[in-house]
Amino acid sequence: MRLGAFSISLSVKDIATSRAFYEKLGFSVFGGDQEQRWLIMKSGTTLIGLFQGMFEKNMLTFNPGWDSDAKQVPGFEDVRSIQHRLRELGVKLDQEADGSTKGPAHITLTDPDGNSILIDQHV
Repeated sequence: MRLGAFSISLSVKDIATSRAFYEKLGFSVFGGDQEQRWLIMKSGTTLIGLFQGMFEKNMLTFNPGWDSDAKQVPGFEDVRSIQHRLRELGVKLDQEADGSTKGPAHITLTDPDGNSILIDQHV
């Protein structure tokens, strides 16, 4: 299964404070909008999403169809195919994508330890 680019999405208390902290660790803003309270920070190929007030817990995030530079990957595995394969393996999904659509969609699931996973396709 090819899940695409990986990042950790952090639920932060104050976007400006978190941005300043991660900049001290060598990250720079790669995307997002601080006024909307979300930023994507990058250091090398490592991605961290900072999200203020958008969700309760930190999440593992995968982006089918993207590499770590948010460039489209040819021949990627669509999130609906990933969803189908996970269902076949008996994995419970918390939120499913509409299987009759194409393009951007997402699914969510929770690992056995309660960690949230978002598989979020933008292409």
